[in-house]
Amino acid sequence: MYSELLKKVTNLGNPKILLVGDFMLDSYVYGDALRISPEAPVPVLKIVRREDKCGGAASVAADIAAMGGECICVGLIGDDSEGVCLKKLLEETNSDTDGLIISKNRPTTSKQRLVGLAQHRHQQQLMRVDQEDSSAINEEENIALLEVFKSKLASADIVCLQDYNKGVLSPKITQEFIKLAKDAGKMVLVDPPLHNDYSKFKGATLITPNRQETSCVVGFSIETIDDAKRAADILLEKYELDAAVITLDKDGAFLKSDTLSELVPTIAKTVYDVTGAGDMVLAALATALAGGCNLKSAVEISNIAGGLEVEKFGVATVSIDEIINEIIARSHSKTGKIHETKSLEKIVEYHRRLGEKIVFTNGCFDVIHRGHIEYLSFTKRQGDIVVLGLNSDASVKRLKGPERPINNQHDRAAVLAALESVDYITIFDEDTPANLIELVKPDVLVKGADWKDKGVVGQEFVESRGGKVVLAEIVEGKSSTNTIEKMNSLGEN
Repeated sequence: MYSELLKKVTNLGNPKILLVGDFMLDSYVYGDALRISPEAPVPVLKIVRREDKCGGAASVAADIAAMGGECICVGLIGDDSEGVCLKKLLEETNSDTDGLIISKNRPTTSKQRLVGLAQHRHQQQLMRVDQEDSSAINEEENIALLEVFKSKLASADIVCLQDYNKGVLSPKITQEFIKLAKDAGKMVLVDPPLHNDYSKFKGATLITPNRQETSCVVGFSIETIDDAKRAADILLEKYELDAAVITLDKDGAFLKSDTLSELVPTIAKTVYDVTGAGDMVLAALATALAGGCNLKSAVEISNIAGGLEVEKFGVATVSIDEIINEIIARSHSKTGKIHETKSLEKIVEYHRRLGEKIVFTNGCFDVIHRGHIEYLSFTKRQGDIVVLGLNSDASVKRLKGPERPINNQHDRAAVLAALESVDYITIFDEDTPANLIELVKPDVLVKGADWKDKGVVGQEFVESRGGKVVLAEIVEGKSSTNTIEKMNSLGEN
C-alpha cells in the first residue's frame, strides 16, 4: 500500500483549486511571562516577536500551496492593515488573490493570540483577541463574489468551500456556488462549521466534518465506528452528497460513498495543537483528488497530512516532502525495507532531494557472518542511505553453482533488513548490478577490496556523475564459502 501511495503523492502535479470561504489573519504575539502585574493577578507579557499567518480559508490556501497546488481565492477582506497583510501572505504562497473582494462594511476577520513563554520556551497560549463581523454579507458583495467565482471556475480542477460561519457562505450563495460548479463538471468539497443543519451544502460532492461537528448535525454522539457509519449514511441521504469523510482524530477517518464504507485508520500522533487540522485535511483531499488520486487514497493522504499538522504549534502547513517522509517511515515499520525497483526509485529520489548521500553495494549474502556485518557497517559510514542490491536465487546459482544459495532470496533479504546498517534492499536477477546502479544513481559505490583488480561494475557510471568508488577491507577467513565448507566438514565427521 505504501509504495503505491508514495507513487501517487509524488505525481500529484500542480492542480488548480478554487477556494471560497472565510479568509482570516492569524497573528501570534510571543512574549516572556516574567512577572505578575501589580495592577491585577495577571501575567505581564514582554513582547519577543510577532508572527502573522494565514488563517481560516487562507490556511487552506497555504496548505494547498505547500502540497504543490495552485489556489484561486474567492472571499472578502476588509479595507484595513490586516487585509493588506493577509493578501501579501497569500501572494507569497503564489495564490491567486484577484478574487478577494475588499469590503467597505466589515473588517478583515483576524485572531490575535497572546502566547506566553517561560525562559524563552514552553509556549502557552494565554488569550485570543478576535476582530470580526459574522453577519451575512450584503447583496452587492454577494453579486461580486458570484461574478468572480464564475470568471475563475473554468480554470479550476476542483472547488472547495471552507465555512467558519463568518457570513460569506450564506445558504443562498452557497447553493449557487455548488450548482455552478456541478454544472461545470467540478467536484465540490466542503469543510463545514459546527452547526445543526447542513442544508446549504446539499448536493455537494463531499463533506468533511469532524467528530464533534458530525455529532451536532446528526443529533447523536459519535463514539464508535458503527456510530460514524450511521452518521455518514444520514449525511449522504439527507444532503444528497456523493461522499462523506468524518474525521475521528486518533481513530483516523470514516469514509462513506456509494461504493465505500470503511474506516481509514491513521497512526496516533502526539497532539500539540489542533488549530488548522481541518484546513489541512480539506487541502490534502482537494489536492489529492484534483491530482488524480481515488477517494480512498486521497483520504489516506489527508490522514497523514492532518496527523503531521497537529504536531505543530498554531496554524502550520505540511509539505509534500513531509508527507513523503512520513510514508517512507511508515513503509519501514509496516512493509519492511524490501522494495521492488519501481518503488525504490521514488524513495531514492526523495532522499536525494533532501540532500542525503546515497550509498550502493551488492552481493549474494548467502550465509551471514562477521565479515558481512563489518562490511555493511563500513558501507553505512560512507553516507546517509544504504541501498543494497541482493542477487536473486537464479543469479546466485549462475555465479556460485547449482548447490547455492543455501538460503533463498526472501530469507536472505529478511535477515539483511534486520540490520541497522541497511536502509533499503532490492533483489535483482541479472548477473551484474549495472542496471540497478544506473537506476539508484549512488553517490558512493562500495565493493570489497578483493575487487580491486577485477574491475568494479558501475564504477565508470558513478564516477561520470561525480560519485566515487570505495573499497572495503575484507575480514580474513570470513566468507560464505568458507562457512559452508566448515559446516559440511563437520557433517562428514
